[in-house]
This record gives sequence, C-alpha cells and structure tokens, in this order.
Amino acid sequence: MSQQYITIYDVEGQPAATTPEDMARLAGRVFPLTERIAGGAGEAVDFGDWFVGWRKQQGIASEAPLPTHLKVEAVDAFEALIPWEQLADAAISFAINGERLPKGGPIRLYVPNGSSACLNVKSVVACRFLQDEERRGEVSYGFKQTFSADEMRNKR
Repeated sequence: MSQQYITIYDVEGQPAATTPEDMARLAGRVFPLTERIAGGAGEAVDFGDWFVGWRKQQGIASEAPLPTHLKVEAVDAFEALIPWEQLADAAISFAINGERLPKGGPIRLYVPNGSSACLNVKSVVACRFLQDEERRGEVSYGFKQTFSADEMRNKR
C-alpha cells in the first residue's frame, strides 16, 4: 500500500508532511471512535492531544498563542474553516482494526460539537492552522472554487 501523507501548515504557512500513524504517535492515546461518535468505527485520537504533540515536535512554545481556526482540505476539494473553540472534542479517525481507513482516508476529522455536520471532513489531505483575529468565530465549508495553475498541474 502506498504511503499516505497529510500536509500540515503552521500559522506562518510553512508545510510539513506527516502520516496518519505519526499523528497517532504524537497524540499518545488511541481510543475507539465510538467514545466520541455514536456508531463510529475504528481507532481515533484526540485532536487536542495531537496538536500539543505536534507543537512540541515543531519546537513551538506551549505559551505561544493558539490559532483562531483550523482549515481542513479534502482530496475532493472540499474545505472547512473551523473556529478553534469548536475543536474541543474533535477526533481524528485514522484506522479500522489497525489498518488504514478503507475509505475516507488518509484521515477523517470529526467535530462532534461543531456548528454543522459539514465540519466532519473525510479524506483530509491538508490541515492549515490560521491566525486571523478579524475572522474569529467564522465558519465556512464547501467545495473549492478557485485553483492555482500549480494545483491544476498537480491534479493531472
């Protein structure tokens, strides 16, 4: 099976690639998704635990300001902008019975206390941490409408 990567962008826009397995390792505790999502299948990690581990790995001080938003991008060009406050109970699903997600992977983000079910995003391939005080609390989701020339070339 080919390696699946998720690109994580810090608040400065600097990218780094990671795998679902690395995300689980950084989070520490793996739990059944049913702990957060009724009827959920597979293994998950707490988004907040993963974020703390990721910041440590990146050398970001624990007292550094938290992002105002998380923007997730899916393989099908679906995007969701999620206010940080709505991520308190978020979970990252990454495996079923110890194997990569058969569909909806490489990871799936669940936001059980989000303002819309559309904030639960499957096939996440990029996470962007944003610091935008002017848009604090703003939520958006939908399919990306504009693509750069580089993105179009990479889709071929």
